[in-house]
Amino acid sequence: MYLFSSISFVVLFLILWTGTIAIKLDNDDVSLNTSDSVDVLQFLPCLSNVTTDEDIPELKIEFSSEHVEHEYIVIFDNYYSSKSRYNYIKAAIKKCPQVVTWSILKRDNPATHYPSDFDVLKLVNDDDKSWLDLLLDHPAVKRVTPQRKVVRALKTVHETEDVTDEDEDLQAIKGKPCLEGCWSQNWRSSRPLKRTSLALSTSGFWHGNNRHSSRRLLRALPRQITGALHADVLWNLGYSGKGVKVAVFDTGLAENHPHFKKVKERTNWTNEKTLNDGLGHGTFVAGVISSNKECLGFAPDADLFIFRVFTNNQVSYTSWFLDAFNYAILKKINVLNLSIGGPDFMDHPFVDKVWELTANNVIMVSAIGNDGPLYGTLNNPADQMDVIGVGGINFEDSIAKFSSRGMTTWELPGGYGRVKPDIVTYGSAVRGSGLKSGCRTLSGTSVASPVVAGAVTLLASAVIEKGNVLNPASMKQALMASARRLPTANIFEQGMGKLDLVRAHQILSNYKPQAR
Repeated sequence: MYLFSSISFVVLFLILWTGTIAIKLDNDDVSLNTSDSVDVLQFLPCLSNVTTDEDIPELKIEFSSEHVEHEYIVIFDNYYSSKSRYNYIKAAIKKCPQVVTWSILKRDNPATHYPSDFDVLKLVNDDDKSWLDLLLDHPAVKRVTPQRKVVRALKTVHETEDVTDEDEDLQAIKGKPCLEGCWSQNWRSSRPLKRTSLALSTSGFWHGNNRHSSRRLLRALPRQITGALHADVLWNLGYSGKGVKVAVFDTGLAENHPHFKKVKERTNWTNEKTLNDGLGHGTFVAGVISSNKECLGFAPDADLFIFRVFTNNQVSYTSWFLDAFNYAILKKINVLNLSIGGPDFMDHPFVDKVWELTANNVIMVSAIGNDGPLYGTLNNPADQMDVIGVGGINFEDSIAKFSSRGMTTWELPGGYGRVKPDIVTYGSAVRGSGLKSGCRTLSGTSVASPVVAGAVTLLASAVIEKGNVLNPASMKQALMASARRLPTANIFEQGMGKLDLVRAHQILSNYKPQAR
């Protein structure tokens, strides 16, 4: 007995000395006691997708926006034919006392043959702005703003490619450095170089990279993101996205990708002559929403519309977005996912078009941004009140450190903003479709956004037959009313809380309009 007690005391002492490693499995906390020099993964053959904090691949998206020299977007008060728009601009500029050499930029895309509410005006020399006043005085012209070029930087840290289904269950997924084909690009931030954190601690310890350097945190990650949010409950009720049109604004999708069975249309809005995804981001996002194989999406039977709005060099223009948005309205899209964000909130044509989309019953879901843990870092258009702005959490239900925090950025210059994000969901170590086949694991709010977009598409298919029940207001209200509060996060970190798909379905099924 004395020997047994002595051994127990020694074991207890070693436990306290070496520390514990927390493993979260099916919402139950299990403690394994080991020293840092032991690889715990070898003792866990039964866990699928076990990973460490260091191994989680994180997708960092950063934007810069700049004016394009001598190019201006002329917004009209209505939709007109190309000939009428040309005549309006010509009638206004010919009154200019100075000689103005101008032209209308040709736009070669699927929206070209439809009436439009804007043109891109190119001037040889715009030093004399007398033409601008004359153009604004024309009764058909609503606004004239500079054309903006958007440069995006997609950067992955420890990009992970999943192993095949046959052997994955008995293997731990290890992160690996991105050696080639990485998403990276030189960029100039449109944000100030320094921000003041509103965190209580000024030491930076809680946000430091070495906070857990003395121990490795392990957790069992769900094999399917759909399982983590109980999408199978709605699938068993017969709902799978059927009848819902969902648009993915991103980097395109390969033809005949094996994960998708209902790609209705792929369109290109860039100056590159391809519809394929050269980066993998658009494919991953589409997979989270609508994949029907391997790494499952929420709405495999939804009608998928792919909008390629970024080049392989990660460049886009405001005019590309405007044409693509107009086409989405023409196609009567129900749900639109914009994981990649967009131009800043001072780009008035872009913001106005976002409002027009929601006015035409398009439910828009957008990533809140990866500029956390600092506050006041929300990205546009997710910080617009018409848009469902999505933040990210990990599978321990903690706010992901990369997830941007409120308030609404576009209102801060006025002194105070409103609550954003609207809701949060899993955006860390989520599995989605690979570029040509297979699955990959990524993190970021651009991952959380398609999780919500897929859930919204699935929910929409459950109430689409009820007519007026399905609209941006009812969907946003159902999501926010059903969300579950996270006890460790404040309202500017989590909004109304964590997405609860089943509760949202219950609320939407018995929805009655209400004001709050």
